[in-house]
Amino acid sequence: MFKTAALTAAFALAAGAALAEPQNFQFDTSHSQVVFDYQHLGFSTTTGMFSGITGTIAFDAENPAASSVTATFPVASLMTGDKGRDEHFLSADFFGSEAAAPEVTFVSKSIEVTGDNTALITGDLTLNGVTKEAVLDTVLNQQGNHPMENKPWMGFNATTTLKRSDFNLGMFAPAVSDDVAVRISVEAMAAE
Repeated sequence: MFKTAALTAAFALAAGAALAEPQNFQFDTSHSQVVFDYQHLGFSTTTGMFSGITGTIAFDAENPAASSVTATFPVASLMTGDKGRDEHFLSADFFGSEAAAPEVTFVSKSIEVTGDNTALITGDLTLNGVTKEAVLDTVLNQQGNHPMENKPWMGFNATTTLKRSDFNLGMFAPAVSDDVAVRISVEAMAAE
């Protein structure tokens, strides 16, 4: 979602389309995930992951700041490597019943291009039924024609830090860190 002459030229060649209108990309769910980690009582760092991410990117190569992104994933995809911990996270102590807020969503509101392949994407994050603004520090990893799928493809990494208590998930804070580091990796393909 970033503007440089080289990226714009590469995108134009790969897409084979005029740059006048944004091109839509859809997430490659099998190569997209959200990974989080937090400190557990000062003894360890615990890591978890959400999968099943779907979403779209409207990429404006001429004006990357005018691009947009939306993403959704199911809370039930939570995986920490321990069945008991997963069940506890999905209990009323944290996420509550799945029916109460079964999905996490992110809808971008603005994009600030900060470098040749970097940007700050600000949007509304709805997690556990609470909507707060979040800023994703984003890097465009690569953009071009996918060597196996033979179509335009994009890949991004993004990071942010969230406070559990902002989303009614603050049980055991601060002994278990309230701050949660989030790493997002997304691949997206040109929409059909």
